[in-house]
Amino acid sequence: MTTSEPLHIFGGAGVELEYMIVDADTLDVKPLTDEVLKAVNGSYNENYNKPGVCWSNELALHVIELKTGEPTSFLADFISLFQQDVGQINTILKDFNARLMPSGAHPWMDPFRETRLWPHHHSAIYEAYNKIFDCRGHGWSNLQSAHLNLPFSGDDEFGRLHAAIRVLLPILPALAASTPIVDGRRQDSLDYRMEVYRTHSSKIPSLTGDVIPEPVFTSADYDTQIFQRMYRDIKIHDPDTVLQNEWLNARGAIARFDRSAIEIRILDVQECPLADLAVASLIINTLKALVDGLWSDPVQLQQWRTDTLADILFKTIKTAEKNTISNGDYLNIFGLQKRREMTAGDLWCHILQEIKSHYLLPEVFLEPLQIITQRGTLASRIVRQLNNDLSRPALNRVYGRLCECLAQGVMFTDE
Repeated sequence: MTTSEPLHIFGGAGVELEYMIVDADTLDVKPLTDEVLKAVNGSYNENYNKPGVCWSNELALHVIELKTGEPTSFLADFISLFQQDVGQINTILKDFNARLMPSGAHPWMDPFRETRLWPHHHSAIYEAYNKIFDCRGHGWSNLQSAHLNLPFSGDDEFGRLHAAIRVLLPILPALAASTPIVDGRRQDSLDYRMEVYRTHSSKIPSLTGDVIPEPVFTSADYDTQIFQRMYRDIKIHDPDTVLQNEWLNARGAIARFDRSAIEIRILDVQECPLADLAVASLIINTLKALVDGLWSDPVQLQQWRTDTLADILFKTIKTAEKNTISNGDYLNIFGLQKRREMTAGDLWCHILQEIKSHYLLPEVFLEPLQIITQRGTLASRIVRQLNNDLSRPALNRVYGRLCECLAQGVMFTDE
């Protein structure tokens, strides 16, 4: 998300969606992102910038990112823009017998055998990461996320927004988990992408921390307690300081003071842009409610300990909407003073009803959000559709359907 002047809190949003490129027949990954970008740029440029939605590369050569070129206050307007570009990329990929696949991780990719890193401009950054961490693991080269960028202006707005985001992160996998199948097996986490993501930088723990950011609410404190610590810890591995930048931060939400925004990185990409934008819209409005004090005192949000929030998050990563939250104080944040226990899915049902009553949630997002809150996360719908059949034909059938959902811009149902 780029803008010449810092926007005020909730003055807009930027969304980034990552998709896999796969063989049209086998659905195996195909490292073709550079060829797609060359088709529109005329050269192996890492970006394709244009009005509306821009395209860019990622670390792995089979992943392409679509993103809002500028912050927008009207996410609903971008449904057709994202969908149009999905269609354009799929048209380009036809010449390579390939197509786009959604969801947060490829279900049978062998990253140690199939990973190809971006080899062109800015490859030094990827080479530095690879040298330190070996980027052939699932937490590096087999993960596709949706990033939500939210603006702030000044320390006061940053502190209020950061406090609200920190307390909401633990239940985001209950909306967005889409990665139950990796290595051809049902994993023990419905959000397996986040399970491997949270440990992918374990060689230098300060890069990810506990995924939930530390309780810091000014730019100076953030620099001292997070940035400078990361830079010190990685310096021995990165003597040329290639990686000493704000994007080195791998927490579930990272402060981007270079563009006055906080980037939420904890969301698995969904089956189509409609679903991702619906999830983003609900998150934005929930954060507004927290900052506005709809349910509880927003000042108290800054008091939440990182380890307490991380405990809820790690359980939600495993069971998504089925996670039972038994922390009554946490439920109180959302106006549930009389409840001592509730599943994360039921909590989102409560939040959705409250948001519909108090904020302007575009009508186009209501049906996808009802599918997610009533039928479960995409991860749960995938598991039910497979019905314990993890044979390659079954996986091909279900993930082929997901490719069609992306191509057509429709929700994945298990009915």
